[in-house]
Amino acid sequence: MRFAALEGRWTRRVGRPLDSLSPNPVVPLTLSLGRFRTVRRAYGIDEIALVPGGRTVDPEVTDSRWTLAGIEREIPIIASAMDGVVDVGMAVELSRLGALGVLNLEGVQCRYEDPDPVLDRIAAVGKDGFVTLMQELYSQPVQEALVRRRIAEIRERGGIAAVSATPAAALRLGTAVAEAGADLLFVQATVVSTEHVGPVGRETLNLEALCRDLGVPVVIGNCVTYEVALQLMRAGAAGVMVGIGPGAACTSRGVLGIGIPQATAVADCAAAREHHLQESGRAVPVIADGGIVTGGDICKCLACGADAVMIGSPIARAAEAPGRGFHWGMATPSPVLPRGTRIQVGTTGSLEKILRGPASLDDGTQNLLGCIRTSMGTLGARTLREMQQVEVVVAPSLLTEGKVYQKAQQLGMGK
Repeated sequence: MRFAALEGRWTRRVGRPLDSLSPNPVVPLTLSLGRFRTVRRAYGIDEIALVPGGRTVDPEVTDSRWTLAGIEREIPIIASAMDGVVDVGMAVELSRLGALGVLNLEGVQCRYEDPDPVLDRIAAVGKDGFVTLMQELYSQPVQEALVRRRIAEIRERGGIAAVSATPAAALRLGTAVAEAGADLLFVQATVVSTEHVGPVGRETLNLEALCRDLGVPVVIGNCVTYEVALQLMRAGAAGVMVGIGPGAACTSRGVLGIGIPQATAVADCAAAREHHLQESGRAVPVIADGGIVTGGDICKCLACGADAVMIGSPIARAAEAPGRGFHWGMATPSPVLPRGTRIQVGTTGSLEKILRGPASLDDGTQNLLGCIRTSMGTLGARTLREMQQVEVVVAPSLLTEGKVYQKAQQLGMGK
């Protein structure tokens, strides 16, 4: 694949190696929506496939390492900052296993001294009472003392203290996060940008100042476009998260009608990374966030240009996860416009089995590191950078072609 210049931006051309930046313009595919409106075709993860090249590599010699703000990880996976996915224990265990977990500072862990009874209630409530219960439970204020304590607990147990807050909470809790010794701050919202117009008289978060002054590397998201990703990188983001609405427990696309299918979003934001690398010499990791369930999904995101992925529901299935076999979105408890739901994901094995194997399921939801390395080897990619260069094709039948028996019997890819 190659990034080719088009009106100052880099557009991905499928089927050629990323060995240069070409001045040849690429005209994007546009379709007529109506008499006076054209639209661009975008692609989801399920609509693409990865094409083997002229060599293969033994999976044992592939290198899946990546670096975020100087922190090197063997597994390019971040566990989502969701209450059903990450608590202190999970953050520590994810660090030990070579991945990374992010603790939600606005979740139950920092609202309640003992979150276990709260999590029990969330797991036990019926469907009809879920949103109301969530709004009640999350009306308890976030306690700065608990923010400091949770960060300290992760660090004391040898974990990487990565925490998440919305822009408004980051404005309020940034000093406490820095003083407590957090390793990373993820500033997350459904959509984030460097230019925000707020109500008169209300202070809004200056992302550039936060990145410059906090003293803790700041990862920012979410975005889905080349332009915004480039703005965030120029503002000093240590990493950029990509994805609006594809998550298993997210309903933002239905409630708000916004988003871009994940394959196109990742490719566009990866193009911004290449542009920023050329102009500044600084490579800012692109993290695909949402809509990623299997090892194949992860591999396709990496091939579209991601440096790592953020996943929720696959990690919520771990025996150690705090969700008791359930998973819900961060915007679910909103008191005015809930955007998320609780899904039952079950418990399929230990966190180690899910991340590093050995797998006991045949659907690509366990031994995710093995999935990544085997795919890399099959595609002939020794490093993640080489994985970002493999050929990608549009293939909407990839997951259904020849799978009649699996689908009929609900086995393998037909589950």
